[in-house]
Amino acid sequence: MISRESFAGWYRNRFVWVAVIVLAVSVGAVVLVNRAESTTEPVDLQGQITARMRTTLEQADPGQHNHAGHGAQQAATTEKPPVICGVRVYGYEPSDVTALADVRTVYGFHLCGVAEQKRPWDVAVKLAGPVIMDMSTQPPGIQVVEATADVMFVDRLREMFPDKYEEVALKEALTESEMAEQRRRYDAAAGL
Repeated sequence: MISRESFAGWYRNRFVWVAVIVLAVSVGAVVLVNRAESTTEPVDLQGQITARMRTTLEQADPGQHNHAGHGAQQAATTEKPPVICGVRVYGYEPSDVTALADVRTVYGFHLCGVAEQKRPWDVAVKLAGPVIMDMSTQPPGIQVVEATADVMFVDRLREMFPDKYEEVALKEALTESEMAEQRRRYDAAAGL
């Protein structure tokens, strides 16, 4: 049986116990939130470059991708449809850096779709091809490889890309997992 004095002592200190419990729950919640937030940004450099490349391309106006003749057919609203991109990093310069802030140039591939509402992927406006990103500017500069009236695509790519990335840029686009993730994100953005 609890004595009256013990109960009175506990009763006087109940606010302390409540404060201790609230503090413990709050600290636990902060730890869980910080842990969840830290997993959203990749820890490896390749993952960070991929995320930056994707974000930059998705936030850029499609015209900034330097693709000629592409324009989304917008509905009566003035709201621009989101651009959903899949990217693949072939390499970066300088190649020996270990921090994203030290990366100056990224060589890769992009496939972006303009996610107009209810427009399926197969008929979406798309922007695709080898891409070079200048990470030394804010926002990063975007330069795509395109043929000109005087220069064929392959020749233009060989002019723009370092030798060590030329062959992979001519043969490889997105990985299957990157393409699947892009299509999932596109369908969600287009309301499909």
